[in-house]
Amino acid sequence: MMQTLNVALGERSYPIHIGCGLLADEALLGPYLKQKKAVVVTNATVAPLYLQTLTDTLTRAGVAAQPVILPDGEQYKTWETLNRIFDALLGAHCERSTSLIALGGGVIGDMGGFAAACYQRGMPFIQVPTTLLAQVDSSVGGKTAINHPLGKNMIGAFYQPRLVLADLNTLDTLPERELAAGLAEVIKYGLIRDAAFFVWLENHLDALLARDKAALAYAVACSCASKAAVVAADERETGERALLNLGHTFGHAIETGLGYGVWLHGEAVAAGTLIAAELSARLGWLTADAVHRIERLFVRAGLPVRAPRLGADRYLAWMRHDKKVQDGKLRLVLLQGIGRAVVTDVADEAAIAAAIEARYA
Repeated sequence: MMQTLNVALGERSYPIHIGCGLLADEALLGPYLKQKKAVVVTNATVAPLYLQTLTDTLTRAGVAAQPVILPDGEQYKTWETLNRIFDALLGAHCERSTSLIALGGGVIGDMGGFAAACYQRGMPFIQVPTTLLAQVDSSVGGKTAINHPLGKNMIGAFYQPRLVLADLNTLDTLPERELAAGLAEVIKYGLIRDAAFFVWLENHLDALLARDKAALAYAVACSCASKAAVVAADERETGERALLNLGHTFGHAIETGLGYGVWLHGEAVAAGTLIAAELSARLGWLTADAVHRIERLFVRAGLPVRAPRLGADRYLAWMRHDKKVQDGKLRLVLLQGIGRAVVTDVADEAAIAAAIEARYA
């Protein structure tokens, strides 16, 4: 059965539909398409799997689909690739009321959303996430961006979609590594604000890895509900929303340092979360048992829990580009317990460096 959640942002509120077979339901998409033409931005991996299904659905809704097929991978999240979307929009004579539909994972959602925010100063945008990570995190909340050689997601805009359509059937074709990467973000929600959900994940991780639809539906719905509540309270990340970045400041440094695409985003977040847990323990906020529970769950999910040896000084240099830096001070998301995250600048760089080195592979 389909579940529907709502991201409460006043006039810009939008639904998140979660269920199986939603990609083929024109009744869900039709009301959000103002024109008889829509641009579908996807990539070379997803297009052969789901583009025809979406095209057929749009046709039944009386809408012609204009596909834009991009190369697949984090390394293509650049100005050059973004410009290919603009070329297609201009070449198809798209208007401000033409809808842009992002069909794919987080990279496609981020680039499609950023293109929609920029084209003619804003066009309607729909998210159709096809990876677990995108369904539970990047498709919700309106963060859109591309990468820069000096930092991940440093160039972008807040731009909310009109609709998020999370079809759980698309997870059937997801490689195991990508499924695990998505679980990193799912585990994050339990760590930052929902200890009971963390316990549920400990008890149901095997079902998630087996792609049990009921378990996936519950995990996606809980994750989206948590994120929707945070976004509604703090859309532009001036306070509480920063908690959603647990593990991300360290993780983004890993992605930047290794080169975009070498590690998947969720893999870097997993290792980054264990650095954050290590630092939290060193501050006396987290028990050794809690750190072990966190590590065990990530290991069971098939995720890395040790960071690459890039040099603590280099980690800190990349982290200084983080969007949570204020007045030159590095603010981190740390844990005062499982289910209790805080944003703090209490740790000095020596303590941060020691925690990084303690978690080296």
